[in-house]
Amino acid sequence: MTTAPPQPLVTGLEWAHPLVQDWFVSRFGTPTEPQAQGWPHILAGKTTLISAPTGSGKTLAAFLICIDSLVRKALSGDLTDQTEVLYVSPLKALSNDIQKNLDTPLGEIFQLAAERGMLMPAVRTALRTGDTLAHERRAMLARPPHILVTTPESLYILLTAAKSREILKSVETVIVDEIHAVADDKRGAHLALSLERLNQLTGKRLTRIGLSATQKPIETIAHFLTGSESNDPAIVQIGHRREMDLAIEVPPSELGPVASNEMWGEIYDRLAQLANQHSSTLIFVNTRRLAERVSHHLAERLGHDAVAAHHGSLSRKLRLNAERKLKAGEIRALAKITHPDIGVVTNVAPVHLEFFDSLA
Repeated sequence: MTTAPPQPLVTGLEWAHPLVQDWFVSRFGTPTEPQAQGWPHILAGKTTLISAPTGSGKTLAAFLICIDSLVRKALSGDLTDQTEVLYVSPLKALSNDIQKNLDTPLGEIFQLAAERGMLMPAVRTALRTGDTLAHERRAMLARPPHILVTTPESLYILLTAAKSREILKSVETVIVDEIHAVADDKRGAHLALSLERLNQLTGKRLTRIGLSATQKPIETIAHFLTGSESNDPAIVQIGHRREMDLAIEVPPSELGPVASNEMWGEIYDRLAQLANQHSSTLIFVNTRRLAERVSHHLAERLGHDAVAAHHGSLSRKLRLNAERKLKAGEIRALAKITHPDIGVVTNVAPVHLEFFDSLA
């Protein structure tokens, strides 16, 4: 009796370099839906919009093909000091987080190559936002990163300044994260113009990849990402909502045109109660003053080391420290600016409470 030869493992990563394949399989096992459905379109060079829930791997779906291309060039000796991937996010905090998430897989792939005796130069990333220090900006111009992380506003500056514009001429792929956050306002119009300027600068139609967990109507967002191109974009939409526990709460006191001190006390007590029921709580407010006020009163109830505020008037060091503490579970609540309401989102039981305040 003859034994059939072993069949190769089908992972959906057959397009990737063996080093990248082995790293991905050892780290994650099999691709998620957004990855498996998004990769064929991205490999074909199509404008691709991936809509999937947070934590579904859509960011890596966008980045892995870019990482694979850079790893291949590094191993073959063709990796030069030029920027090939541009990642644009409207959120500074998210940009910092993405840079860290990029450095981890790149570092692990580099280590895996070293263990196998492969000579591979490091694939470098850099962050360029309004918080980037002057010496970091100079270093980026002197030796461009292979992957550049930035915001829409900083992209405009990069495209306008002569020296920084030069490093963008080699870009091949643009990834736009949280695209829903800019598509319907002047930031979106500004970004759309920058993307068209980038096409003109490079002299080619760049591969565009859009990412978001919440976009509606998705066809409109997809055509916003496409810009002046006439071809229809590829849309990857993974179904969609996680289970939510949604409620509207009001203070026990009788409501009036102005929130009394007693009513605010009841609000703070309830927020503190919710924060104690969950490991981490984000409290969204619509002014910097309210972020500071909420964090102050919650600190009196939960402890001064258990609460932090987050807004644009704080220094970069303080904001990053607050983000780090929240992710590490060192604080119970973070009050930050977002929408014109107050909501609470927790990371254990999905709770989202919203109520409106005339003084906010």
